[in-house]
Amino acid sequence: MSMARRTDARQSASHVADSHDLIRVHGARENNLKDVSIEIPKRRLTVFTGVSGSGKSSLVFDTIAAESQRLINETYSAFVQGFMPNLARPEVDVLDGLTTAIIVDQQRLGSDPRSTVGTATDANAMLRILFSRLGEPHIGPPSAYSFNTASVRASGAITVERGDKKTVKATFSRTGGMCTRCEGRGTVSDIDLTQLYDDAKSLNEGALTVPGYSMEGWYGRIFSGCGFFDPDKPIRRFTKKELHDLLHKEPTKIKVDGINLTYEGLIPKIQKSMLSKDIDALQPHIRAFVERAMTFTVCPECDGTRLSEGARASKIDGVSIADACAMQISDLAEWVRGVEEPSVAPLLTALQHTLDSFAEIGLGYLSLERPSGTLSGGEAQRVKMIRHLGSSLTDVTYVFDEPTTGLHPHDINRMNNLLLRLRDKGNTVLVVEHKPQTIAIADHVVDLGPGAGTAGGSVCFEGAVEGLRAGDTVTGRHLDDRAAVKETVRKPTGALEVRGASAHNLQGVDVDIPLGVLVVVTGVAGSGKSSLVHGSIPPGEGVVAVDQGAIRGSRRSNPATYTGLLDPIRKAFAKVNGVKPALFSANSEGACPTCNGAGVVYTDLAMMAGVATTCEECEGKRFQASVLEYRFGGRDISEVLAMSVTEAEEFFAAGEAATPAAHRVLQRLADVGLGYVSLGQPLTTLSGGERQRLKLATHMADKGGVYVLDEPTTGLHLADVEQLLGLLDRLVDAGKSVVVVEHHPAVMAHADWIIDLGPGAGHDGGRIVFEGTPADLVAARSTLTGEHLADYVGA
Repeated sequence: MSMARRTDARQSASHVADSHDLIRVHGARENNLKDVSIEIPKRRLTVFTGVSGSGKSSLVFDTIAAESQRLINETYSAFVQGFMPNLARPEVDVLDGLTTAIIVDQQRLGSDPRSTVGTATDANAMLRILFSRLGEPHIGPPSAYSFNTASVRASGAITVERGDKKTVKATFSRTGGMCTRCEGRGTVSDIDLTQLYDDAKSLNEGALTVPGYSMEGWYGRIFSGCGFFDPDKPIRRFTKKELHDLLHKEPTKIKVDGINLTYEGLIPKIQKSMLSKDIDALQPHIRAFVERAMTFTVCPECDGTRLSEGARASKIDGVSIADACAMQISDLAEWVRGVEEPSVAPLLTALQHTLDSFAEIGLGYLSLERPSGTLSGGEAQRVKMIRHLGSSLTDVTYVFDEPTTGLHPHDINRMNNLLLRLRDKGNTVLVVEHKPQTIAIADHVVDLGPGAGTAGGSVCFEGAVEGLRAGDTVTGRHLDDRAAVKETVRKPTGALEVRGASAHNLQGVDVDIPLGVLVVVTGVAGSGKSSLVHGSIPPGEGVVAVDQGAIRGSRRSNPATYTGLLDPIRKAFAKVNGVKPALFSANSEGACPTCNGAGVVYTDLAMMAGVATTCEECEGKRFQASVLEYRFGGRDISEVLAMSVTEAEEFFAAGEAATPAAHRVLQRLADVGLGYVSLGQPLTTLSGGERQRLKLATHMADKGGVYVLDEPTTGLHLADVEQLLGLLDRLVDAGKSVVVVEHHPAVMAHADWIIDLGPGAGHDGGRIVFEGTPADLVAARSTLTGEHLADYVGA
């Protein structure tokens, strides 16, 4: 009785621990935020909206999530902290009520060739255990089915310690599943010798065509003094031994001009220095050489499955683990349902749940063997979500960065359900998003703005979605925007004929892509849009393909250097001041000597994560003090680099600072919606959508005739989409052909011609389900896209 009374009393008096139901942010000043103070309800879904560059990411990622991560890192021992990045405290006065933040962003998954969709989730690990229990013939433990584990055999006195017992074994073996030929990569590489040297010339005549291997430098001295071959003899007249010594000789100590050196054959040397490195990290001229010299072919031994013969031979119901990983995940889930074995019932349930999550999230069209580096940003983000859906954690803050990227309106509903499920488990869900469909399900909305860059950084609205609709903010006004379907469409000037396209899941597609008009290729995620556009429109003369891949460049690169904008600016500064242009480059003579023009000093802490601190000498301006005395139009070079594109466009337009060459580039940057980006912002800090628009601005000056764009609306606010459509129209009116892979209904409604792929994803897609004008698509309502577009335009 007393027990029951105590329970009642506890329920009636609310506990003080339950009163912490808000995350309070006061005085946030990170990046462009202007002393922002907000309160976010916990265990609710909060959506952050606002035009691109209004400060959403600064508030959500750089303030709330960053501080949460920093505080968690501080709870670990000093030893563990040494292996973690050293995070600075964000610029904010008070942050209260934080919970553990898990960031689910759109950074691509690692492009290591041994990383697949299966290894990036737990699916592969569970499959390996399943096969090690039920596979016939039995070949060993789960590691025997892993293409990342090599087989090991050893003999001799091997001591095995278990507790306080020591046993000495004569042999030891571990069975791995790695294919011995390709080492678990699925492809074997070969070197095309014709790309290494010209055999009609001698070494002294410059036979070697490998970058950096000239006869003037050290290599010349080594080749001349090693005595293994005659440097004046044409390579085609070398004996077998001489050719072997040139190409394959193992490291050998030699003496040249009284100096001890090591001679090594050309192939092992370039394998270590160039071929073993990540190709994206190489300098452009070396990357071009590697792409020419390396040929990749499917491994003939394992047929691309990456697995050893034993692992391929062991089967359950006639299916090997290689077959299972090659299946489309939705089919694999069906197969797992059919495996009935009470001894592994809990494992089958867990595997079933993981595979069903893939289908539920709209990734059922992938296969587990798909290399993780080939996933798009949106797909990578959804693969990361799968890990969290099965998680037992609650009361966690999940932070999402535009989770609907790359999703068809039909798939967005699924994504919304997942976000709500995470919330209903008792988690706080924070989402940065532009799509009205997702904003509509929010419990709480924070709208930032009113503009971008320096014109943003304030809270324009905070409250429920209804209030946002009624409010007079940019987002509120555009929330119910409905584009009308174009009444009159342009007439094509020709057609690009695609016949029998069968890349990835395309099923022998025949289609004529009209030229001289705006063509939108659409369809649910995984229906084959990118395969059709990128696989069938040959990149070459006149084709400009703009995707969202990372821009290859160092942390010194910025929009001004990438677009070539800095050249006319440097020349203008040099001309007015009567000095040379190199002074106005932070990568050349004008660089601050302390930080070498980087603006920050990187301190390498050996085994710990390095720390970047603003350079004290130049205060992050990147230039020597003497360079900053030279002015142009009343500004020094560091002030010009700190300008946003919009400011710089006005600055270089007229008056004493008029520079037409720079102004043209700035106009293009403003046209693609990058007016808020500062000229000196490092490229590594741009989002996927911003990177794509930067590439588009750069390519607009090309002589291309066909522009292929992959989801250019990514990361664009509803208000900015109109500007993008105006830009696409201008490209078409200038006589270009524009082909856009896109899901945004406003872009579809604006198209002259729509090609709709489907009807489903993976092997249920890959066919053309509609081609025609948007008006016809809406009238027919025959496809998923047609239904959603008809609802959107209110037909």
